[in-house]
Amino acid sequence: MKKRISLLLFIVALCSKVNGQQLSIKETDDKKQKMEWFANAKLGIFIHWGIYSVNGISESWSFFNNYINHDNYMKQLNGFTAANYHPEEWVKLIKESGAKYTVITTKHHDGVSLWDTKAIDATTTLKQSAAKKDVITPFVKEVKKAGLKTGIYFSLPDWSHPDYDGFTRDRKKYKLSEEPKRWDKFQTYLHTQMNELSLNFKPDLLWFDGDWEHSAEEWQAGKISSDLKKYNPNIIINSRLNHHGDYETPEQGIPVLKPNSEYWELCYTMNDSWGYQPYDFKYKSPNMIIRTLVDCISMGGNLLLDIGPKADGTIATEQVNILKGLGRWTKKHAEAIYGTHEGLPAGHFTGKTALSADKKTLYLYADWTPDNAGLLLTGIKSPVSSAKIVGSASKVTIENKSENISIKIPASAADQDVTVIALKFDSPVEVSNKPSVSLSFSDLADKKADYKSQINNIATSLHNGVNPFNETDLAADGLNFESGKKTLKPEVYNWVTKNAECLYKTGKGLPDGHYQGLSALSADKQTVYLFVEGKPTGPIALKGIKNKISRIRIVGEGTMVEPQIYNKLYWSAVPGIVYIPLPTDRLDKDLTVVAVLLDGPLDLYREKVGAIESNL
Repeated sequence: MKKRISLLLFIVALCSKVNGQQLSIKETDDKKQKMEWFANAKLGIFIHWGIYSVNGISESWSFFNNYINHDNYMKQLNGFTAANYHPEEWVKLIKESGAKYTVITTKHHDGVSLWDTKAIDATTTLKQSAAKKDVITPFVKEVKKAGLKTGIYFSLPDWSHPDYDGFTRDRKKYKLSEEPKRWDKFQTYLHTQMNELSLNFKPDLLWFDGDWEHSAEEWQAGKISSDLKKYNPNIIINSRLNHHGDYETPEQGIPVLKPNSEYWELCYTMNDSWGYQPYDFKYKSPNMIIRTLVDCISMGGNLLLDIGPKADGTIATEQVNILKGLGRWTKKHAEAIYGTHEGLPAGHFTGKTALSADKKTLYLYADWTPDNAGLLLTGIKSPVSSAKIVGSASKVTIENKSENISIKIPASAADQDVTVIALKFDSPVEVSNKPSVSLSFSDLADKKADYKSQINNIATSLHNGVNPFNETDLAADGLNFESGKKTLKPEVYNWVTKNAECLYKTGKGLPDGHYQGLSALSADKQTVYLFVEGKPTGPIALKGIKNKISRIRIVGEGTMVEPQIYNKLYWSAVPGIVYIPLPTDRLDKDLTVVAVLLDGPLDLYREKVGAIESNL
């Protein structure tokens, strides 16, 4: 009898386990289905608009940090006119950029609601601002009319509401443990607003912010999530609802490595500010923004690019120009953007890559104009069936040698920002293990070999940590390199002696993610040597370097160049992006080498890039 009961219990347990697994599979399938549009979109436009645009100061944080007191901050309501606000023009510009969705601030941490909320003690642009308008409703109407997906930004904290506990960095209104009923009143206010946003605007995506101020239990995150799903079971929620979201939201810093989440989105400013600040002139160029989008695409993520309209509803010329420049590139290269998937592992191509959904098309993104040697793709097992330049009728020449594919395009067909080559295969592309080139000096003795291939192989071997010149008489200045004169082709000898500094006792280069090309590191780990192919379309970029940059110069001829660092926010541990402009008249015809001298041994940042929770 006991055996039969045990068997019955075992069968019940097994069935429960199977049912649980089936539910898990169904949940996974349901999520994949609802996330499909988001995963395919690749580009969204973020809009930070509020009363902070009147004085052009930091949104909410300026009074939280006591840069301006709360009363004077809120006086900006009197200057928020929206007098020249034309939402149809905003939406037209967003569509022109190539974005497939947009996310607008309905309320930031300052508590000013931009729609006609009926929640008790709410401050609104309709009732309290000079505009006397609900500015969200007409915008959402235009977004839906244009066929874009609707995203709503909503701040969980409300530093102006009388029943929210937080106020400024060093002052709280009350303690939750002492006045729980006040927190309950705030919860009623918060849930009222969430229900209004769901009912009135029917958003496809809810972009929360500020969850770090309280626990999931205190926010009632589970209830917020379930309430949102009552209105839209397919609502997408970002990660900032205390682990109740669908995707990660790294902020400002382009991730060095792909985030762990299957779905992710980089939220990113055009300059260093989210809202409009008239004296923040540190705008990135359209070229930089396009390459940032490509970076996200290659890692299977999205770019959510921010604009900050002025208080009258107009958008700064610099921001308009960036969106139009971005739109030029996205329109031309649509097939290599929307619906693509994460590309090949690093090491197969110098630039970025992405794959089509069926994995039968490989997209190569080159942010440089190739020289006569063209582009090289290595470690590809599958034969190429056809090739083309995306957005161009010019012909591509390809040559297969073992698992290496040489690609040549006319210089006139190169895009001004990023050229895209589409390689088609008859079946999903297969790659071999990360290609590894390890040269000895004797390997360079073949006088019949293509000299440009030999130079590229030298750079690749150095990058992999094998220096073919360690046991030779090569000196740091390249003089009296007798063994090289005897062994090397004249073109290789000339390049080696010119760039001897980067070959003398140098070792393995940067790990994947910090620089898209090949590199080497000096013996003292204090100088990074970057190998630059062809003619870059813009400044070359370094990510995740914690060190300060002491000096940058072009190897072999001494030209100094001044880097520009973007997105280095002093309150954030994430390093900025180092952009290095290279004068075209100083580029080497074969392979340019750039020396980056650091203030100490190389120190890298490879951690996860998350939300910025403190803005001092």
